[in-house]
Amino acid sequence: MADKIDITPWTEKYRPKKLDEIIGQKDIINSLKSFVKEKNMPHLLFAGPPGCGKTTATLALANELYGDARNECLLEMNASDERGIDVVRGKIKDFARTMALANVPFKLIFLDEADSLTSDAQSALRRTMEMYVSSTRFILGANYSSKIIGPIQSRCSVFRFTYLSDGEIAKMSGRIADNEGLQIDEKALEALKYVSEGDMRKLINAMQGAAMLSKKITEDNIFKYASRARPKEILEMMQYALDGK
Repeated sequence: MADKIDITPWTEKYRPKKLDEIIGQKDIINSLKSFVKEKNMPHLLFAGPPGCGKTTATLALANELYGDARNECLLEMNASDERGIDVVRGKIKDFARTMALANVPFKLIFLDEADSLTSDAQSALRRTMEMYVSSTRFILGANYSSKIIGPIQSRCSVFRFTYLSDGEIAKMSGRIADNEGLQIDEKALEALKYVSEGDMRKLINAMQGAAMLSKKITEDNIFKYASRARPKEILEMMQYALDGK
């Protein structure tokens, strides 16, 4: 029988399963490890740009808290899909009111893009967070913490995620290259740093796209897949503009 082809997107294939596997956000990860050790935690607000690890950190935390029972003890929702107050009063409340079945005395609700919730929905969410705090903890993901109402922020420990450093980008690209049998030269690595802009998801997608063209990752293939202008081209355009051309 022919080997089964793995069609898993690399963003999922290389998503860390444990907190120790996460690259970057060191101080945040250390705090999450403490929550796992104590089997207790407050509500959390993960604020920061896309692709910097908010969802990954949540899933890794849930894996370590619940193990095989993760799917029963974690509810994932994206607030940008369903923005109204009915979502808070419906799905979230139904899940929050039931007791956890694992050896951890609470369940988790991860509400991504919570900053897209309406003010009324956030107010309803605040009341739900208070009402079911004995059985449920919330993790709210937001690109902009300023869009989260004050009463919710005051009930959460706020963790601010940042873009990955060049060194962290290089570490992840090296990990993927070793596993996939890819060759990456210095120019290609610099191109990956440039097109990813500190966003892990952009990095992994760029690598997978370039790898479809060749096992030898080149600067040309990266820019071709990413459809990004090179720094040199941008400087030339700026010079033309300054010269009135």
